[in-house]
Amino acid sequence: MRSRGTVTRRRTLAVSGRYAVLIIGAGIMILPFVYMLSTSFKSQAFVLSLPPQFIPHPATVSNYTEAWTSYDFARYFINSLIVAVLTTALSLLLSSMMAYGFARFDFGGKEALYRLLLLGLMIPAMMLIVPQFVLAKYLGLLDSLAGLVVFYVAGSLPLNTFLLRGFFAAIPAELEQAMAIDGAGPWRRYWQLILPLAKPALATATIFTFLASWDEFAWALTIINTPSKQTLPLAIALFQGQNSTLWGLVFAASMMAVIPVIVVFLAFQRYFVQGLTSGAVKG
Repeated sequence: MRSRGTVTRRRTLAVSGRYAVLIIGAGIMILPFVYMLSTSFKSQAFVLSLPPQFIPHPATVSNYTEAWTSYDFARYFINSLIVAVLTTALSLLLSSMMAYGFARFDFGGKEALYRLLLLGLMIPAMMLIVPQFVLAKYLGLLDSLAGLVVFYVAGSLPLNTFLLRGFFAAIPAELEQAMAIDGAGPWRRYWQLILPLAKPALATATIFTFLASWDEFAWALTIINTPSKQTLPLAIALFQGQNSTLWGLVFAASMMAVIPVIVVFLAFQRYFVQGLTSGAVKG
């Protein structure tokens, strides 16, 4: 009995230790976000007060009002939303069609093309800035939101195709064969069977693509020159430069920039883990 009690206590201590480590790690990760949220509700006089106050007193929403109405911030927000939504929609459409082709059809050079596509996962994005700029200039896409969308879509295709191909390959082929017997062609099977069954993988790809296009800074900084066409990351960077000491204003702008990402994640999070593991392991 004593040995069993000792083993039980050791297991309890081990589990408690793991939970303690996880709680501490979560706290360390959340602390900067909490401080940013707290500071966004502080007036400038209390931003740098010591010791720092995580519960602002007095609290104010003037930072949010001024951030939204100043420096055409609403336009930058809308620009980012347009770019992120279009990028996500186009990327999911193209990558899902490519993934379906790689998962279900046999054709010459299939594996070579798929491996060539996956090379896009191994090349750092910063290495492509110069050739992308030259190509964008040749295509007339400089200083335009279309130039952002086109290259964001191209950059997201390898990962999305990789995730979706694995999930599509795991869908029983017998389901498609039954539809084919009823006269359904590849396009109908893709729309009415494959896509509805692939919601977890599509949700995962949606989260990754939206986040990447919403937060991207380097490429937008490279090709966008007109202030009215700038996206939110550029606006916040310039906003911080113009108001280098108004941290309440800067953090309020950053909090508003985080909201769409949180909304997208919460909308698709129940499918996220299932889609990620299926796309990475199966196929």
